[in-house]
Amino acid sequence: MRRSRLLALLLFAVLTPSVLGSPATAGDTLTRIKARNEVRCGVSDGIPGLSFKGPDGRWSGMDVDFCRALAAAVLGDTEKVTYISLTAAARFPSLKAGEVDVLARNTTWTLEREARLEVMFAGILFFDGQSVLVPSKSHVREVSQLNGATVCIVKGSTHERNLFDYFRARNWSYQPVLVESQEKAAEALFSGQCQAFTSERPQLMATRLRAPDGPEGYLLLPDQITTEPMGPVVRRGDDEWFTIVRWVLFELFRAEELGLTQANVKTRIETRTEPLVDRWLEVDEIISKAMAIPPGWVMRVLASVGNYAEMFERNLGKESALKLDRGLNRLWTDGGLMYSPPFR
Repeated sequence: MRRSRLLALLLFAVLTPSVLGSPATAGDTLTRIKARNEVRCGVSDGIPGLSFKGPDGRWSGMDVDFCRALAAAVLGDTEKVTYISLTAAARFPSLKAGEVDVLARNTTWTLEREARLEVMFAGILFFDGQSVLVPSKSHVREVSQLNGATVCIVKGSTHERNLFDYFRARNWSYQPVLVESQEKAAEALFSGQCQAFTSERPQLMATRLRAPDGPEGYLLLPDQITTEPMGPVVRRGDDEWFTIVRWVLFELFRAEELGLTQANVKTRIETRTEPLVDRWLEVDEIISKAMAIPPGWVMRVLASVGNYAEMFERNLGKESALKLDRGLNRLWTDGGLMYSPPFR
């Protein structure tokens, strides 16, 4: 009897983790990244300015630059990233399954997602808003004129609920045309399967730029349906990795605030004549050890992708094809919402 009971207890101990599931323990993600010597980054299925794979096979965009910054901080090499293209519907299952280490994929931060999906948003990389793209020849100039229209929406995005709530609150109607990706939405709009396409501004501007008859054939309506705070996402239960992702993000804002750029960071750190920069160097090794990454991660990040302003302007702003205004993405000192908590 005693032997049977002992066997039952041993069997319970062996089977319990697989039956009930066990949360990731602190350090699991970072340990796997170091073991494979690469960061696996979940990105979009192709949005210029955010994450887009060019004809040469190289990825570019705001989200891609953030992945490169993570690789520079943790592994010392911006190229040690594998980009995994995910549809909106597949992104969270892929993250939860451990197929990617981080989602850097134009994903809107919501309470429902954190609570129900057991994920954590490390912060906000990009403030955006949902709007609507229409053919210029339709003569639609505001969202109210879409009452009763067919509207393309990417399946699994927050845009479904947002548009439903926006129209219902105004007692309007519409016919949703759900598609699997941004590319499918663009094809449906261009072919006339839907009268409008709703998404965030970069997606709509990118769609407009690749219109068969030229961008002048499509108009981005001025109405902003929602605000969309988007940022990197990690699995819940791995505080060590969450801290690294969050503070790499904050460093981009802090560097802009201090005037540290891709071009000057090496010189300004090596001269050690500035109190704020010097103060950071004094604790760099201690903090790096606590985060289990090599010292000098700040310089590696900035030398690889630059500060937040450089990333924004290169991918979405005045130096890009999209020419988006920074708006809320300016620093707090310039009327925006971007800021970093203190490093000490």
